[in-house]
Amino acid sequence: MNTAFKEWALVCEALGCGETSVILRKGGIHEGRDGFRFEHPEFFLFPTQFHSQTDRLKVPSDTPLPPHVEGEITIRYMARVEWTKLVTDETTALALDAFHPWKKEVVLERFHYDTPAGVHIAFVRVYRLETPWTFPDASQYGGCRSWVTLPEPPSLKLIPVLDDATHRSLEVDLNALLQRTIPPCTVGL
Repeated sequence: MNTAFKEWALVCEALGCGETSVILRKGGIHEGRDGFRFEHPEFFLFPTQFHSQTDRLKVPSDTPLPPHVEGEITIRYMARVEWTKLVTDETTALALDAFHPWKKEVVLERFHYDTPAGVHIAFVRVYRLETPWTFPDASQYGGCRSWVTLPEPPSLKLIPVLDDATHRSLEVDLNALLQRTIPPCTVGL
């Protein structure tokens, strides 16, 4: 497996510290005609150094970005997708607030970006690499795309960031919220 998912560095850290097990994504301009989807069952978290992250996340404005060495990429975390869902109801998207680090206005911006309205969520199990994996940065990792192919990884030992009980408890809470907020299907008469 050498696929990576590009995500803001602070979101990668939130996932890697067990603060969240949810990834929200709408997709970027390079997602193609079919748009974004979580197309890989597992992937490395590729931290991007978008400098305005603190303005768009629920963190103090003076929160520093994780350390980064120019010309290098360091991978610290890997994620396995347990399930995904396309949320097409704005109320439901906003109700997810406790499960992710994005500010409300960012969720709304992503929800309404392009048509159809909605946002993809993935419930993931995150693992920390016992030894971070560093390799040279390259042009193929740039651009507004969600997925990139990395070099072949070294032998890696993965450590779950959350214990099984905590992870399952988050899933139960998330599913309960989704069942409460997703509007029932209506049948036209």
